[in-house]
Amino acid sequence: MQRHNLEHYNPPPDTGLSVIYADSCLLVLDKPSGLLSVPGRGEDKADCLISRAQKAYPDALTVHRLDMATSGLVVMGRGPEMQRALSIAFMERKVKKRYIAVVDGIVENNSGVIDLPLLIDWPNRPRQKVDLEHGKEAITHFRVISRDTGRDITRVELDPQTGRAHQLRMHMLHLDMGHPILGDDIYAPPEALAKADRLLLHASRLVLRHPVTFEEMEFEAPAPF
Repeated sequence: MQRHNLEHYNPPPDTGLSVIYADSCLLVLDKPSGLLSVPGRGEDKADCLISRAQKAYPDALTVHRLDMATSGLVVMGRGPEMQRALSIAFMERKVKKRYIAVVDGIVENNSGVIDLPLLIDWPNRPRQKVDLEHGKEAITHFRVISRDTGRDITRVELDPQTGRAHQLRMHMLHLDMGHPILGDDIYAPPEALAKADRLLLHASRLVLRHPVTFEEMEFEAPAPF
């Protein structure tokens, strides 16, 4: 199985950008799983979404990022002013985000809200942990799309209200008796890890206001799984 980790970084081949939208102010790209959003430490981790984007759009600048293993929609600003305006929109939670995930087990409730504060687990970083006393607020809305009782998996829609590191992975891990995202090589137990050859988490939808025209814009990219 193909696993993505930084010790043996092997990004997917550069077959060209998947451009969902581009104008003089912003870019919206569909990032493949296994590609860093920004460079890691060392020359072997220089290949990433922003470096590939800047080959075609030299003024492209990072606004937010997805984990290496997560695929889906990423917004970039064109030039410092647009980067700043878009970054503020993300920080002020004015951008609506939706993810698709496939999780282990059958999720019983059709929908719900997960409200569990998260904190970095320093001795085991980059792992996070639930910390009710010192953790930062983390809220996720979920909705079941489909259940496959034969394979004992559930397809869900996840709308994070906050943007903590590993929030969706952790919240699904702690939902009910535990529903880890398939292919999660950080948190999933071996049986859930073995059910997929990548992390089955995809940023499928973004809604934001254009930084200049203030028009509401909606972008979608279907999950490749």
